[in-house]
Amino acid sequence: MSPYPLPADYIRTGFALWALAFEAQTVIAYRSLGLWGVTTPAPDENSRMIEEKTPAFVAAALAASRAAWGGKRPDQIANAWIAPLTRKARANRRRLMRPR
Repeated sequence: MSPYPLPADYIRTGFALWALAFEAQTVIAYRSLGLWGVTTPAPDENSRMIEEKTPAFVAAALAASRAAWGGKRPDQIANAWIAPLTRKARANRRRLMRPR
């Protein structure tokens, strides 16, 4: 692996950010539909959407910190930060999309 990022590394990071944004916006849309009464969300969904933020962002910050302290490149640090948030958003999207 090159000590310097290649253009493809930045493109990959950009796509990872795009994927995170897509997952997050989809979760927001599904939760909004639940708040508006269009769908039937789980009874704990309102509190869940508040309580999950802090652990997700702490995990992302720790992953990015480990990458930075490990001497990783900027794109690798960004990817380390993006990965835990994407996993959480994707899990939420899958859970919310399941028929009830």
